[in-house]
Amino acid sequence: MTVGTIRRSGARFYIDPEDGDRKLPGVTSILSMLPKDFLRYWAAKLVAETAVNRWEYVHGLIQDDPDGMVDYLKRAPDRFTRQAASTGTEAHDLFERLARGERVGRVSLDMTQYARHFAEFLQSQQPEFIHLEETVWSDTHGYAGSFDAIARIDGEVVILDWKTTRSGVHEDVALQLKAYAMADRIILAADGSSVPVPTIDAAAVLHVRPEGAKLVPADCSDDLFDFFCALIKVFDWETGRKRRVIGKPVWSTGVAETGTERRAG
Repeated sequence: MTVGTIRRSGARFYIDPEDGDRKLPGVTSILSMLPKDFLRYWAAKLVAETAVNRWEYVHGLIQDDPDGMVDYLKRAPDRFTRQAASTGTEAHDLFERLARGERVGRVSLDMTQYARHFAEFLQSQQPEFIHLEETVWSDTHGYAGSFDAIARIDGEVVILDWKTTRSGVHEDVALQLKAYAMADRIILAADGSSVPVPTIDAAAVLHVRPEGAKLVPADCSDDLFDFFCALIKVFDWETGRKRRVIGKPVWSTGVAETGTERRAG
């Protein structure tokens, strides 16, 4: 039984299968509270590259529909992100089937190299999979999430994440994997029952790209969970608490109503 999710204000929440009124934020949504100033520069560069690389198309549309051209350019980062997400989803589905030992047959041309490199990982590292593509649930700290795999590798129980991003392995994945490791239980997709999260010895990321793959260790120290718990507080602030701290003016003269005041009203 798959644990249901909903999206609110851009954040993912997991629905308690036993109490549909209870919803917990997802690990990746909590991690989105981390500052990522580099994304602003990445987005600006991508918009500029789109304008340069598609100059003939841009030049023609500017004359016919300048507003449409502005919209086309500003959405360049969104188009790139959607394409990357689509590739990542297709690759994850393929990795899960290969990890389960299923016969996958022919795959799309785009996925051929991903499949080959993942198969090489299975052959080289010989992981013994304990759990694949399951949902963790933290009653204690109030979060949930979906992890890729828990496997025994070289005698250690390792929490694993598959990444296909062009930009590589980022530091916040260590917080992501530690959060999964510190959850109270795993809700099994097969029947909805819960089992404890096994004791995790290590964490790692399998980064797979068409040109190759690498298994990258990630820190799994206990103090990382303190940072994640601090982000839970920031998430709670951003998604709810901050909306209740500013009230209506008790006195004013000649002052225009602000957006904050309109939301408070």
